Amino acid sequence: MPRIIDVVEFLDNTGNEIVHREPPDGPGDFRLGSQVIVRESQNAVFFRDGKSLDVFGPGRHTITTANVPILASLIGLATMGKSPFPAEVMFVNMKEFLNEKWGTPEPIAFRDPELGMVRLRAFGTYAFQVKDPALFVNGIVGQQGIYTTLAIENFLRSMIIAKMTDLLGEQKKSVLDLPSLYSEIGAGTKGQLTDDYARVGLVLKALYVNAITPTEDTAKAIDERAAMGAIGDMDKYLKFKAARAMGDAANQPGGAGGAAMQMGVGLGAGAGLGAGLAGMMSQAMQQAQGGAKAAATVVCPNCHTANPAEARFCNSCGAKLVGTIKCPTCGTENPAGAKFCSNDGTKLG
Repeated sequence: MPRIIDVVEFLDNTGNEIVHREPPDGPGDFRLGSQVIVRESQNAVFFRDGKSLDVFGPGRHTITTANVPILASLIGLATMGKSPFPAEVMFVNMKEFLNEKWGTPEPIAFRDPELGMVRLRAFGTYAFQVKDPALFVNGIVGQQGIYTTLAIENFLRSMIIAKMTDLLGEQKKSVLDLPSLYSEIGAGTKGQLTDDYARVGLVLKALYVNAITPTEDTAKAIDERAAMGAIGDMDKYLKFKAARAMGDAANQPGGAGGAAMQMGVGLGAGAGLGAGLAGMMSQAMQQAQGGAKAAATVVCPNCHTANPAEARFCNSCGAKLVGTIKCPTCGTENPAGAKFCSNDGTKLG
């Protein structure tokens, strides 16, 4: 003989069950006078022959034809309601389900007004609640005896990501400005989801954006751009670096060529200085090699032959050298016996 159910209730110890059926395996034997106990955080949908007949709010409910009028046509009243009938109760958890996670499974393509096309990831939390128990049970849960947040979270996340992607596409802000818009983006996405959640009997209570971050490749590009911005005027910066490198090369006897070449390779590869850099390098080489030029000379006043600075008589005509000393750097004629050029200070002889 089947067991008659006199009292039916349900306690959720996990906190994750949205809907739970009693009896768990399918319809049980009820009769008029059976009681359904619904707690403050619950609603109960009463089913008979696969049809939802009524929704019970919090409290103790006695099954009679008064609170479930349709039972009058389903149960033989000749037996005064003592005959059992198969029925089931779907307990719906009406609490707010908090701290649900959402995030983008794949990066979102975003057109940045400053950086161009970038790829972003976003994640955050949301909270939802059942608004229409009968709609949710009939439209989403169906015949499942237990329905948890795990069963629906992918569906809810996909709706959030779809609306947020659309909202981000309408933003004309750079990814660098998005952190200041998290509240506005969250509120806008929540507003767009109101109708979508209502269609399945739910209400989105809150939605928060915790972060919108670029992918690793995009982050590297942003860092490089920031480094260039910190330098400022790239042309002036490269000229400064070239001048400093050339000065260092000129102050290293015998090492000017290698230092200048090393400087040219580094700067040329980074900035494409081209012919301008080549000219600057050539000038530095010439200055560095100035010591290799001919020493100061004394010009013969008779035949104008250039003689070594220390010569006292002309190597060509034998005339006594009492003329001037020519500066090897600037070509200035200096008096005989001068030790330094009067024009540029070059040491003479």
